Amino acid sequence: MAPIPVKPVHIRMLSLLLTLVVGVAGAIGLAGLAIYYYLAPGLPEVAQLRDIRLQVPLRVYSRDGRLLAQIGEQRRIPVRFEDIPQPVVDAFIAAEDDRFFSHGGIDTPGLLRAVLVTAATHEARQGGSTITMQLARNMFLGPEKQLRRKLREIFLALRIEHEFTKREILTLYLNKIFLGQRAYGVGAAAEVYYGKQLRELSLAEIATIAALPKAPSTLNPISNPDRARARRSYVLRRMLDKGYIRRADFDTANRAPIETTEHGPQVEVDAPYVAEMVREQLLPTYGENLYSAGYKVVTTVDSRLQRSADWSLRAALLEYDRRHGWRGAPGHAARLPRDSREAVQMLDNFPVVGGLVPAIIVTTIGKTATALGKDGRSFTLPWETGLAWARRGGVGKQAADVVNAGDVVYLLPAPGGMALLAQIPQVQGAFVSLDPQDGAISSLVGGFDFYASKFNRVVQARRQPGSSFKPFIYSAALERGYTPATMILDAPIVMEGSGLESLWRPENDARHFYGPTRLRIALAASRNLVSLRLLRALGVDYAIDYASRFGFVPAELPHNLTMALGTAQLTPLQMASGYAVFANSGFRVTPYLIERVEDGDGRVLMAANPAVACLECSVAIEPPLSPDPAAPPTPAPADTDANATMTGPIAMPAAVTLAGNGPRPPSKPAPRVISAANAYLMTDMMRDVIRRGTARRALALKRDDIAGKTGTTNEHRDTWFSGFNADIVATAWVGFDQERSLGAGEEGGHTALPMWIYFMGEALAGRPEHRLPQPEGIVSARIAPATGEIARGNDPDGVFELFLAGKLPGSGAVAGDGSGVAAGKPGGGPEEPIF
Repeated sequence: MAPIPVKPVHIRMLSLLLTLVVGVAGAIGLAGLAIYYYLAPGLPEVAQLRDIRLQVPLRVYSRDGRLLAQIGEQRRIPVRFEDIPQPVVDAFIAAEDDRFFSHGGIDTPGLLRAVLVTAATHEARQGGSTITMQLARNMFLGPEKQLRRKLREIFLALRIEHEFTKREILTLYLNKIFLGQRAYGVGAAAEVYYGKQLRELSLAEIATIAALPKAPSTLNPISNPDRARARRSYVLRRMLDKGYIRRADFDTANRAPIETTEHGPQVEVDAPYVAEMVREQLLPTYGENLYSAGYKVVTTVDSRLQRSADWSLRAALLEYDRRHGWRGAPGHAARLPRDSREAVQMLDNFPVVGGLVPAIIVTTIGKTATALGKDGRSFTLPWETGLAWARRGGVGKQAADVVNAGDVVYLLPAPGGMALLAQIPQVQGAFVSLDPQDGAISSLVGGFDFYASKFNRVVQARRQPGSSFKPFIYSAALERGYTPATMILDAPIVMEGSGLESLWRPENDARHFYGPTRLRIALAASRNLVSLRLLRALGVDYAIDYASRFGFVPAELPHNLTMALGTAQLTPLQMASGYAVFANSGFRVTPYLIERVEDGDGRVLMAANPAVACLECSVAIEPPLSPDPAAPPTPAPADTDANATMTGPIAMPAAVTLAGNGPRPPSKPAPRVISAANAYLMTDMMRDVIRRGTARRALALKRDDIAGKTGTTNEHRDTWFSGFNADIVATAWVGFDQERSLGAGEEGGHTALPMWIYFMGEALAGRPEHRLPQPEGIVSARIAPATGEIARGNDPDGVFELFLAGKLPGSGAVAGDGSGVAAGKPGGGPEEPIF
């Protein structure tokens, strides 16, 4: 077959067309190059791309790894690619960019379609953005739809594709994308919308989340469930068309209802007062980056003890509130709700407070009431345990005598759908516990409910500690030669001068007087007049100087005799810190809350290095106790030595040497501020507060290793209990923020002590008793209870008492001489309860 001749005109036309194409392509290339060089200065460098950091909120953990709080504007839970379920990847690919794994950052057909729509309408209605382009926009560009921004987005997407693998790009995208409700990334969205981890989501839930990038507000399943359902159907259809799911999976997921509510961070332990303290401590160091740089803070809090402290405080305050009567329903519904869903809506303005759930009473039949709660549950309120306490004046036998249908009330949920009628306490409380060996705060609760009142009473409320301050005065007295057997007169007294503005006639709380009283009995029974006479004999200046050994600031202590009754303005944390000196055998430790701070990559930025009490170390008392001829001891003991007073501020730890062949000392030993013998003797005296004094209620713990002191202030405005064993020290306080009387009979042993008992019951459960060993410098002698003198050998009423060596009553008594003196024999004696 002969070849077809090509006419010269065809050759010329073909050449012209080829030239035109090349020219247009060249022009486009030159234009693109010019545009690139024009926009390039505004694009991030490669190093900046590689240094992408997600904004991750501050996370606060307990010492045992439980999440306490997340703090930050953006909620984000970073996830690795290998931890992202395949259906999540499939859903986003199907909905947002089905050619993601094949294009180089730009989906040309989609982009051309967007250009044509924009040219036709003169509006940028379609983005044509790939996942890579969305990532570029979200991380480095703004959301506005302008041609300049779109061109920068294209070039930046190309650069990202060049620098990252597809897996890296998809991981960044799924962690970065905004999905509504302050949730950034799929991990946070799973938590916010469903309260689940990513791996726990159903297909319907995954599709609902994958529907959100297009319009997080209008497609929000919480606020717009109908639109969310429609968009979810689109995502599921795309997954079906692409072969990611089967028809049966599609049908099941598509039929699923849109059921979601906003969930908070999956906090494992409720400790908002702790989290706020952490935030306040770190903000000056890290600034606003604290909320977005992914810092992880490990606190000293023990999750088990924190839960116990929270429950104990709330239980004690609710018990107090019950004792003082029902104040009536805080609200009333205009009509009864038709179902639990409507009840939830009607209770929108009533928050959950301190674990108490708002509810609407729907029926009162006989002795029983029923209610619908804000949490969507139905409750039954039985008479005996749930309602009877609220009878006005003790009158009434029916549920209708207490509540009516339509009343809005607060309930304390109980097992089995039951609930107890409750009310938000007007009284407040605080609780804190420490490790006495290094000051680590193991639990802290600053009030009944943080979200109702952010005032942290553990560190911000300065209140009078009342008689719980007396142990510091008694410890000072032991250093001046007084003993647990020293007799002090308990009788009326009129005070004047010494910093007081007028005549003062103090009394014991019970308004009784008991005559000559041994110091051990006076402390256990909290005899005010004995403490006042003791402080007057010691001297106020000496007592203030001595109290500073326990961490108290002299300027914050009253410079008059009222100090004996605890009129200083102190915080619960200060009191717990002071009692730690007794618990650890005489060392002053500093309370601390933050164990360490890590950055987003796990590098330790800050770590605690606390001073540690060291019984095996030979540490001199600092500052040293020195003679004070101007302030002689009480006339009784003739064999008292002169090492009584102290001068100067508390010093830093002295040189440390190891005593004997014990374990290695800590790298930072705590300073010893009182002798081990003094601490042991004071602990033994405070054991009597529980065994036979104002804290006998604590005998319910059935332990012999606990000690402490109650405290009640004038007019019963404040009630306290601080107590300890060798492993833990804790302080409980109850009072009103706006100071007023707690009421008759509300005292430390009745109001604050139960909180401490509840906590210690859990804290010490299953743990063996732990008392520090008796140190050198303690002797035991048999005394006559009525006089405090050494008992005669044939005295049938004699009891054993402990003394500091060299400070026995009288003189000349030696071990084994028939006088009743024995070195190291346990003291306290088998006396009967004081009350």
